[in-house]
Amino acid sequence: MKVMTPERPEQRDAWLARLCADHYGHEAGLAPLVTFTGMRQVLFTQEAARLWALVDEQARPGALALLVLDEAGGGMRLWLSAAHGGDRESERRLIRELAEKAPLRVDATDEVTEAFYRRCGITRWFALPGGQRVGLARHHPARGIDDLSPPLDFDETAILRRFKHDARFFEAEKRCFVEALGAFPVGVA
Repeated sequence: MKVMTPERPEQRDAWLARLCADHYGHEAGLAPLVTFTGMRQVLFTQEAARLWALVDEQARPGALALLVLDEAGGGMRLWLSAAHGGDRESERRLIRELAEKAPLRVDATDEVTEAFYRRCGITRWFALPGGQRVGLARHHPARGIDDLSPPLDFDETAILRRFKHDARFFEAEKRCFVEALGAFPVGVA
């Protein structure tokens, strides 16, 4: 198993579609499509997001992670992660590899999530208002909460509004998502 980023846009779209589907699940409404569209149309275009996978010998992804740069450009936030088939060990291995090499930030809303990220090698933790916790990998430049820069983002509301008012755009994005999902390598455990 090794960590790699997709080499071609079609491969990236297939991996992103699978990640969105796995992360949000089957009953998620438009959330997977909005994230898929926002990443492709905004953050990938601006080179502000990067997709990574833990792949097997045939380069088939077992776990996927989406990282987004922060506004200052010094850190990266784990936006989404999932393992095809729910294999948390593959997901943990991928995040651990990324945490060892990247200035990674993770957000945890509960103790179970924080414990998972701690097993991924995230060792510095800070409390935010509302009970949320932020974990930083050793390469992250922030020394505390005040040093954290917000991650780059896309406007979900604008995408939803465009879906509502531009049927062709909505259908094109939906078709792209479905085709990309169908292009994800089969036989992945």
